[in-house]
Amino acid sequence: MATSAVVVLLLAMAMPQGEAARAFFVFGDSLVDSGNNNYLTTTARADAPPYGIDYPTHRPTGRFSNGLNLPDIISEQIGSEPTIPYLNPELTGENLLVGANFASAGIGILNDTGVQFLTIIRIFQQFEYFQEYQQRLAELIGEEQAQERVNNALVLITLGGNDFVNNYFLNPPLTTRRRQFSLPAFSAFLISEYKKILARLYELGARRVLVTGTGPLGCVPSQLATQGGNSGQCAPEPQQAGALFNPQLVDMIKELNQEVGADVFVTANAFQSNMDFIKDPQKFGFVTSKVACCGQGPYNGLGVCNVLSNLCPDRNVYAFWDAFHPTERATRLIVQQIMTGTTDYMYPMNLSTIMALDSNL
Repeated sequence: MATSAVVVLLLAMAMPQGEAARAFFVFGDSLVDSGNNNYLTTTARADAPPYGIDYPTHRPTGRFSNGLNLPDIISEQIGSEPTIPYLNPELTGENLLVGANFASAGIGILNDTGVQFLTIIRIFQQFEYFQEYQQRLAELIGEEQAQERVNNALVLITLGGNDFVNNYFLNPPLTTRRRQFSLPAFSAFLISEYKKILARLYELGARRVLVTGTGPLGCVPSQLATQGGNSGQCAPEPQQAGALFNPQLVDMIKELNQEVGADVFVTANAFQSNMDFIKDPQKFGFVTSKVACCGQGPYNGLGVCNVLSNLCPDRNVYAFWDAFHPTERATRLIVQQIMTGTTDYMYPMNLSTIMALDSNL
């Protein structure tokens, strides 16, 4: 699981007045998995305490968070119900109208990312489930209405961080990627593969896409614990990965928009929105942006968060929940920039602007 924050929000025209709220679809990794991995034989799970300690039920849900995660908070902002994991048996009947969450912790852009986690739902398998979902929706409301609902949906996809943290930089290595590519060449390769993924998502009906890049991979507690300096400096190579990948992602999105002839894709600068509170945690009300709330070892950055881990008493004053993932409060700060951020954070426009534009169509 990574601090990638690669988010693709696929947005299209608003639903006509009087109809159900706009559907929301979620694809990606642990930053957006709301519980699909609970149904898999995998080590990439968040189904035990203290995960979910601040969730409304105070129980673990499969979210890699102390409480709500990125799609939950976006759902709040757009006035939608939280998406249900696709593998959850409750995703049936009227619940299909809300949308679905297809995300699976541990996956990446590449199919060989996350091999150490055993069974995970790789991105093209998530797309196969999306096609299956569309068939189920058509059976419920008819093919034409189902297609319209998908075209008008908001879709979130988060990919990229695992390809660096759980593939390229993994030590000992489980793939040949590090021998195969220099870091700049690997980043360029990821972008070319990611473009194919986004093009496929467009083929499957997505009509407005917000894409966020990776977060500051070198500054997460796991990297501070294993590669950072004695005074907690961000690990240089993973930081360089984000500095390479994110500008290339913006350029790729511009190309895609030109190819489809509309501002379908929108990028969110997750690297910068994270760095704001990592560089100056006190300004945002955090006591630390280095030490994880839950974990063990230096910076609580080693191993996994579990009942035997150190656990902070107040999650609201910690930027990181575990070795890789932000707390709910930090995630809310990231969503604020997605909603209302300037072009330094959102290109070519933020989500509030998109929603306003679409409501006038």
